[in-house]
Amino acid sequence: MAKNENGPEPVVVRKYANRRLYDTASSRYVTLDDLCAMVKAGVDFVVRDARTGEDITRSVLAQIILEREAKGENLLPIGFLRQLIGCYDDNLRALVPSYLEAAMNGFADNQDRMRRDMEAAFGEFFPARAMRDASEKNMAMLRRAAAMFDPFAAARPGGAPDPASEPEAREIDELRAQLAKMQARIDALDRSE
Repeated sequence: MAKNENGPEPVVVRKYANRRLYDTASSRYVTLDDLCAMVKAGVDFVVRDARTGEDITRSVLAQIILEREAKGENLLPIGFLRQLIGCYDDNLRALVPSYLEAAMNGFADNQDRMRRDMEAAFGEFFPARAMRDASEKNMAMLRRAAAMFDPFAAARPGGAPDPASEPEAREIDELRAQLAKMQARIDALDRSE
């Protein structure tokens, strides 16, 4: 995990008795979702109990995982969880954390290659590309539909909308702006993969 931008020290997050989390680097209260985003961004942080100063990072990270699993974002297979529980009483349990960390680091190192291989294997069926293509088709269909509701557009110079239909034109412009925002989000998703 990367260090924070402020230097070699991890960001300190304090957890209070009322279960609120306070990010000391940004001087604001944060949620578990914010901590999840920090993990994804590679920000190194440590969570400390505000009263005792005890490092409780492990339990907070586990709480993030448990909440995501409870929401149906199942990433941990039941068999894996059972094996992991069994490792707590195993003589070799000291090796498990370093083994799991090395395995996840290897997975992260290969993640970009795996995405490229998936896109090459599935081509046009790759989700981000399919969503972008569908969005482009929907935008073209919306343009055609808008032209159908303004039959005199072709007769006017530049195909400008009739001033009498300005409320409808504004609605169409708003729809176009919303579609453009959706397209930008899809393009950003496509770039992140």
